[in-house]
Amino acid sequence: MEKNGKIFVAPPKDGSDFKELFKQLAAVGAGRPVGIDGFPQGPWTPELLAEAITQIDSNRAGVDLRTVQLWFQENDKGISPSNINWLARIFGCDDREATSEWLLEISAAQARLTAKRRGLKKATSAADPGPVTGQIQMQPADAEGQDDERVPQKKGLSLAQRTEALFGSGSPLNLPASTFAGASALGFLSYIVGIHSVTYSRPDGVVKQVGFLWAPNWTFLFMILLPLFFSFVTELLLLWKQDARYRLLAQTNRFERKVSWARNVQAYSYSYAAVFVICVIFAGVFQWIGVCLIPLLQGGGDYATSWGTVANVQPDLISVPVEIVFTGLAYLYMCLCFYLFFAGLILLHTIIHDFWRIEEGLMPLLGGEHHPDCVVRIRVMRGIFRCTIVGILVAICMKVQSSYLSSDGADIVTWIVHDLFSVVYRDHHAANTFGYRMPTHYSSLLVAISACVVFLYGSIRLNVGARFREALWKMSAVVGLLFATYLLIDAFDGFSIILIAGVLVATYGLFDPEFGLPRSRKSESNQGVS
Repeated sequence: MEKNGKIFVAPPKDGSDFKELFKQLAAVGAGRPVGIDGFPQGPWTPELLAEAITQIDSNRAGVDLRTVQLWFQENDKGISPSNINWLARIFGCDDREATSEWLLEISAAQARLTAKRRGLKKATSAADPGPVTGQIQMQPADAEGQDDERVPQKKGLSLAQRTEALFGSGSPLNLPASTFAGASALGFLSYIVGIHSVTYSRPDGVVKQVGFLWAPNWTFLFMILLPLFFSFVTELLLLWKQDARYRLLAQTNRFERKVSWARNVQAYSYSYAAVFVICVIFAGVFQWIGVCLIPLLQGGGDYATSWGTVANVQPDLISVPVEIVFTGLAYLYMCLCFYLFFAGLILLHTIIHDFWRIEEGLMPLLGGEHHPDCVVRIRVMRGIFRCTIVGILVAICMKVQSSYLSSDGADIVTWIVHDLFSVVYRDHHAANTFGYRMPTHYSSLLVAISACVVFLYGSIRLNVGARFREALWKMSAVVGLLFATYLLIDAFDGFSIILIAGVLVATYGLFDPEFGLPRSRKSESNQGVS
């Protein structure tokens, strides 16, 4: 029977104890998602069941893998009242009525196991002599009510697990919508404090637009590109966790017990911690102090004037204390968003590495050949390509704004148009630049390289097969073109031609990553992949 897209088994009510009942349900995979072909995906394993219980939204503490392993073993250990609730949710397939029925059934089965265990203890105590008089037998008073709680439970989720939950739990719209809302709030605040559109006259007489809403690395980047990136990462993560991964692991139950997605995520805990420190402490706090706070307090600096330091040149427009508060909020939002961006790249690397590990374990069972399901590979590669394209576009936004601030353009649109005309008209006035410090050039380079490295790793690890090799070559060419576009920004007069061409090709690639290969889609539809 199917309920909410999962295998549902009604409570048998046959008087079984917990061990007997759990053994039957785990064998049939009660509560597991139904496969694409409509058949069960296989029995429960300790790793899969622990992961499913941990992913329940209201279960903040999770469940320890060793606890779940005790349920599968032949012993007299039962289940605690708190875990009865989570197990009922799994077997009830998230249906309230079914969950209530299973809650009663599992509780009754646990009570029967407890009664059976007490009977065995009484029989054992009658046959064995009691303890020597004067000795104290140390045993917890509530031992029978604890059962699997004797195994230490997780006190909370780690940084890696919490970050993965932001992408893989709840609605796929949560993270993109939150990012868009934060950028919108900063835009409204810029209107309130009066720096949404600001011009100032530079010492060389050039009047520049440095308003907050005119900066693409604070508007277009956070309102469009990052939400798009988070959407692509979430889509690929859910595809891998809920469908593609199970399809690969279903080939053999023996290998399935060795792999756990939660364990793979936890293995990257140091990477998440390192990225958090770099983004928050260095790119957030230290950069804000150096680029905004010190210039505002000292009245100048070696950095180009922007909306974050416009109080130095127009003190009647915004005061220094207000500017400090606004820039502090903006940089806090920025560093958290970029932590999530790099965390998304780590998740992509985790998916690729997990795919490769599973396939390496399956190859001996397939006679040394790769898994024949190439559609899964191309779907994963397609998602990685989209994320890489958006990542490089993020770097382009950052570098374009940084280059504009040091140029002699009146605003960023006029600057690009003038650069475009510089190729058409030979006598066109060449652009001049000031020698400002531009830390955004360095941070944008890190963003672009990181996105490209993930794509390169996926291209190496995922064997897409000869059928999709042409599509992979096209994806690689677009990534190379876009990275070259990033490097050539403001490198010579007329760079905007390459910039516009690269952005147009990349935008088309977001909609059609395979660039018009109909046989890929036909093959995909024939294999029933939605």
